[in-house]
Amino acid sequence: MRRKYIFLLFGSFGLVVLMSLGVWQLQRLSWKVEILHAMSTRLISHPQALPRSPDREVHRYWPVGVDGMFLSGEIHVLVSVKRKGPGYRVIAPFETVDGRIILIDRGFVPVTEKDKERVRVASQVRGNLHWPDEIDGFTPEPDLVGNIWFARDVERMSAYLRTEPVLLIARSVTDEQVTPLPIDVSGIPNNHLQYAITWFSLAFIWVAMSLYFLLRDDHASEV
Repeated sequence: MRRKYIFLLFGSFGLVVLMSLGVWQLQRLSWKVEILHAMSTRLISHPQALPRSPDREVHRYWPVGVDGMFLSGEIHVLVSVKRKGPGYRVIAPFETVDGRIILIDRGFVPVTEKDKERVRVASQVRGNLHWPDEIDGFTPEPDLVGNIWFARDVERMSAYLRTEPVLLIARSVTDEQVTPLPIDVSGIPNNHLQYAITWFSLAFIWVAMSLYFLLRDDHASEV
């Protein structure tokens, strides 16, 4: 009898743990849906003026419109785009009409268009502020001679091009040969429902196995 109670206690503890993990994932799902909705709303909101002192937490994804002109010099960030293949993000310095110089991610060009001269006439650029988190311990150092970068490091790119540490991801077209790569939520994973189903399925299996061994133990005791 004591063995049976210990087994029940162990089985109940496992069930509680698995069910708690499933409920936690449902809570995470609700949180993620709210975050993605807020992000989507901000991305497509009416463009505002460039903040005087942009903050990477407060102004991330902030919709911004700037008028001015692209300056000479570019940074090419290696990237691969679905259905387009390998190429580069074109990061260029942009001087606004009020004299500020920021970075603009103009978009994608294929490998063959890497060093082609881009349009630098007066422009209106609409997009979203962003501070991409793309650097880790495996990110190679940029090839400054070949102008090939492997991540968008806002601080380092701004120092290299002598701009404010502010990056605007263009949603509008700035050159007919450059395809904008605006920020969207499609690439942000939201797998919490699958995780919740997995934990609840494991809880069901745990109960079934516990009942099986409990009944088998009772049968063995009767024999």
